[in-house]
Amino acid sequence: MGEVNSIIQAVPQEYFIILSSVLFCLGVLGVLIRKNAIIILGCVELMLNSVNLLLATFSSYKGDGNGQILVFFIMVVAAAEVAVGLAIIAMMYRNTKSVDISIFNKLRG
Repeated sequence: MGEVNSIIQAVPQEYFIILSSVLFCLGVLGVLIRKNAIIILGCVELMLNSVNLLLATFSSYKGDGNGQILVFFIMVVAAAEVAVGLAIIAMMYRNTKSVDISIFNKLRG
């Protein structure tokens, strides 16, 4: 564990912040632009992982393990989100034979 922290601390913190910001922006753009439900789900995961990277970076630079514990809980929430999201996508595909989210507009009353 100490070896990983020393490797992470050898890289400037700004690099991790820039990488995390780029990944988060790509995830937001994917959610806003794409219409495929599976790709949107992947983009949400990309945003969650960018936040995890930032939390782990700050936790490592601070020398505190609380951020890494929070990363674990975010990963648990992400796994639950994938399970529920894939179940919804499977049901949507079974009923409409498509994973295009514009079909959800037809569900409005």
